[in-house]
Amino acid sequence: MSISPLLSLRPPHQRLQNLLFSLPSQITSNLERRRGRVGSTTSPRRLFLGLGSSLLCSFAGLLAGGGDRSSSFSASARPMGTSPVEQVLKNVEWPEEFPFKAEDFSRFDESSDSVFYSAPRFVTHIDDPAIAALTKYYSKVLPPSNTPGVCLLDMCSSWVSHYPPGYKQDRIVGMGMNEDELKRNPVLTEYIVQDLNVNPKLPFEGESFDVITNVVSVDYLTKPMDVFKEMQRVLKPGGLAIMSFSNRCFWTKAISIWTSTGDADHAWIVGAYFHYAGGFDPPEAVDISPNPGRTDPMYVVYARKKNTV
Repeated sequence: MSISPLLSLRPPHQRLQNLLFSLPSQITSNLERRRGRVGSTTSPRRLFLGLGSSLLCSFAGLLAGGGDRSSSFSASARPMGTSPVEQVLKNVEWPEEFPFKAEDFSRFDESSDSVFYSAPRFVTHIDDPAIAALTKYYSKVLPPSNTPGVCLLDMCSSWVSHYPPGYKQDRIVGMGMNEDELKRNPVLTEYIVQDLNVNPKLPFEGESFDVITNVVSVDYLTKPMDVFKEMQRVLKPGGLAIMSFSNRCFWTKAISIWTSTGDADHAWIVGAYFHYAGGFDPPEAVDISPNPGRTDPMYVVYARKKNTV
């Protein structure tokens, strides 16, 4: 089965996901076992890396009891009640040490990102309902438009930032990989082309920004701890960092620990980045998925920089 590297990866049916992936609370124990700390070197969470969504979804249909993909798709809707994604960062007992290793940030395609992103892609990577949900969320949490002195940084930006229509501030900086895309983004007052996987150092003075946003790109960071420490450095005290993500990605460029885990795991992983970077209040997760099981899901993990004493 040939799968294009440009296809976005969607996770399988929820029932299959529960069978394949352990709960987020078990992530660290799995990693411990995998690395031989409790007698095993196997890597069960790597088993399905690179298989692609078509094969997994076909298997999901079998588990659902038939080959009707439409019924299988509908059945993947989140049950009524609280989202597991929103629960995963509540009352977390974090491991003493950062639980991930270098191999967790490897990728199927380790070629230069600058080549991969050299051609502009004037497309959106999540569907319209997910975009609308994110824009609505931003309208509630971002500083009001045209607030004096407010500065925003949109990391891993492109031709659109999904901010509310007409949103403006004195300074909105975009950082991305393709200059043509950044030039097209109407919300930006300035932009910087930089590959954070090569140089995670943010070219800004400390305490420069009130808000940092990152849309469906945290899964591509191969040096997330360096990036999150830099985010903490350039945020003003009390500043807000918002990492939003779906289940869509260029799977060949997403990090291994991301492509081999599920949605709730992803929230735990991003929460871990905030926690171990230091200097942030406890991270929180929000499920803003507009139509669970019918359109792209949308999740947010956010944290504020601690206020200085």
